[in-house]
Amino acid sequence: MINRLCIVGVGLIGGSLARALKSAGAVSEVVGYGRDVAQLQLAQELGVIDRFETDIAAALRGAAVVVVAVPVGAMEGVLRTMAPHLDAATIVTDVGSTKGSVVAAAERAFGTVPPRFVPGHPIAGTERSGVAASFAELYHKRRVILTPLPHTDPAAVTTVRGLWQAAGAEVVEMGVQHHDEVLAATSHLPHVLAYTLVDTLARMEEHTEIFRYAAGGFRDFTRIASSDPGMWHDICLANREAILKVLDRYSADLAAVRRAVECGDGAALLHTFGRAKKARDDFKQ
Repeated sequence: MINRLCIVGVGLIGGSLARALKSAGAVSEVVGYGRDVAQLQLAQELGVIDRFETDIAAALRGAAVVVVAVPVGAMEGVLRTMAPHLDAATIVTDVGSTKGSVVAAAERAFGTVPPRFVPGHPIAGTERSGVAASFAELYHKRRVILTPLPHTDPAAVTTVRGLWQAAGAEVVEMGVQHHDEVLAATSHLPHVLAYTLVDTLARMEEHTEIFRYAAGGFRDFTRIASSDPGMWHDICLANREAILKVLDRYSADLAAVRRAVECGDGAALLHTFGRAKKARDDFKQ
């Protein structure tokens, strides 16, 4: 049971966590903090938070755990604002999609990463944003990755692990760099591809007809292009080295497919498509 939880940034991710913990009876009070008063008022009206503050000192006061749920590009500024008002006993965690940039931001904001700062990343979300889109089941049977540092307080890690488990998630741990490499391939690259494909088609002269006759495969593949562009702008810049590496790998493979199409190499196409189908079918299992 967390006596008082402070969520900095009450949107889809932070709001869904608050809903899940309230539903599980794992938190006594949830305090929201942010700059958008209208969104904070809506969060309170929806029962996502119990009260809100627009003064960071008031929001952090008495909080046992603080969840920083802001875009990675805003992380350093928020942590700097928090730093003078944090109690040494307060546990801080985040939900950023890149961990190397978050750890670096914490180092710059605090001087050194505090022992009770537990970097985290829930592998969950939708293409929608804002507290109105939040729901308690978002993390049910989804993975959350924690990337504690060598000096991170084990008790703080245990608390954050329990918080996510109470929300219905499966919690795993890995190193910061490994996390960023894995997520570059499994999350960041697909978003880049979806955005780029939609943008390419939208700029074609016959784009209206293309979208009108788009089948389910197009809708499924490009759904994530409806995600918040600002957030993904931040992620691409924050994890650019790992994203560039996997983009180069994908570009080389795509060039090979192009050559096979150009040369009429059906065997190469069938081999690539068959290998991909088997990998995808194994993943579903």
